[in-house]
This record gives sequence, C-alpha cells and structure tokens, in this order.
Amino acid sequence: MSRSSALPAHTGLAPTSARGTRTREALIQAARRVFERDGFLDARITDISAEAGVAAGSFYTYFTSKDDAFAAVIEQLGEEMLHPRLRELADRDDPVQVIEAANRAYLVVYRRNAKLMGLMEQVSQINEDFRRVRLGRTRGFGRRNAHAIARLQARGLADPELDPLLTAHALGAMVSRMAYLRYVQRSGSASGEELVTTLTRLWVGALGISRS
Repeated sequence: MSRSSALPAHTGLAPTSARGTRTREALIQAARRVFERDGFLDARITDISAEAGVAAGSFYTYFTSKDDAFAAVIEQLGEEMLHPRLRELADRDDPVQVIEAANRAYLVVYRRNAKLMGLMEQVSQINEDFRRVRLGRTRGFGRRNAHAIARLQARGLADPELDPLLTAHALGAMVSRMAYLRYVQRSGSASGEELVTTLTRLWVGALGISRS
C-alpha cells in the first residue's frame, strides 16, 4: 500500500493522532467559513488551507477535494438538521406537543445555519453525488416519520386513510421549504413562534389529530 493511499482522505478513517484530529477539525471549520463567505463555486482549497492556518498540501491528507470537504461540513450539522423528525411522537400521550417541539427545534437550528442550508440547495443542483446523499437522507427521515404516523394511526389518533410515507414526505417538505423561504430567502416577516404555531396546526390538521 502506498503512503498516499493510507491517508485519512483515502481510507475514510479518522486520523489516528490527536494532532491529526485537530488539524482535520480546523480544516472543516475553515471550510465552513470559506463556503459561507465565498459560496461553493468560488471557494478555493488554498483559501480553506489558509483559513485553517495549515499548508495547502495538508488539505489533501484529510480530504480528496473541495466536494469532500463540503460533505464533511454538512456531516457536522448532524442528521437532525436535514429533515424534521418526530422522534417518539407515536408513543407519547400528547403528540401535538411533540410535533410542536420538533418543529421549534428544527427552525431554531435551521435559522442558525441558514447560510449553510442555502449552500446545500446550491450544491445539490450541481453535484450529483451530493444530491443522491441528500435525497437518501431525506428518504430515511421520511421513513422514520412514516413509522411514527403509522403508530399514531394504530392508536386511532391519526387519519387511517393517509398513506404514512407520502404524508411524512409532504409534511416534512412543507416545514423545510418554509424554513428555506424565511431564513435563506428572507421572505416574509413571521417570527419563529408564528412559524412554529402555523406549521404545527397544519401538521395536526393534516394528520387529523384531535386537539383536546
């Protein structure tokens, strides 16, 4: 095995040393700042390296390309950022409160990461690999939410005629699109709480949940 093929950039494994871990983390944070400042298309690997305070060649120890670095930045957002999730909604006594809490948490994190979320929209249109990854994650969260909706139906709390998977994707898309319009496009003047209240009422109404 050649030395280059054993590097984290090629193995996909985490660095083995504390110094390597710190350097990779510094590059990820630097990449995020450069992407948010310059956009994905205009961001340069030399600028990311300079922002991280490392030699340009060090970038390739940990990442194979700008696309690879962007994927690492997105990974740090965590799965919860990519799509609303109901968590244990179907097993709670008050699903309305769980829906409300999930919407609120999603919008708070989305607003904090609005620049990066806008970049995700941009990159998914020009990078087929990233589009597939993002679509796969969205489908994964849709399946999880569909399972929660199906359990609510089994408990007699949600409209039994709804297709759980289609409903989960439709409602999740509504929340994520509204967040994009409000916090990336800066459309409208609704407060976070107004959005939470409206989106929750739409979720609850669509599912046919009775508000006691």
